Amino acid sequence: MDAVEHGQSFTVTRDGHSIGELVPLRQRRRIVARAEFVALSRTAPAIDAVACRADQDATADQARGACDQ
Repeated sequence: MDAVEHGQSFTVTRDGHSIGELVPLRQRRRIVARAEFVALSRTAPAIDAVACRADQDATADQARGACDQ
């Protein structure tokens, strides 16, 4: 566990066959500095509100249909 904590990853095997990986968790920042958010926002692609809404409606319709079966 100390090695994983320090960034090392391991492949878990059973009878010589890989069955999983033991990897360190990524550390997530919960707060983004305002200046960083502003800088990232400047280079973000524009959002087409009409296309976005159409995608949401289509997804909702698919989910609704799955519940009707």
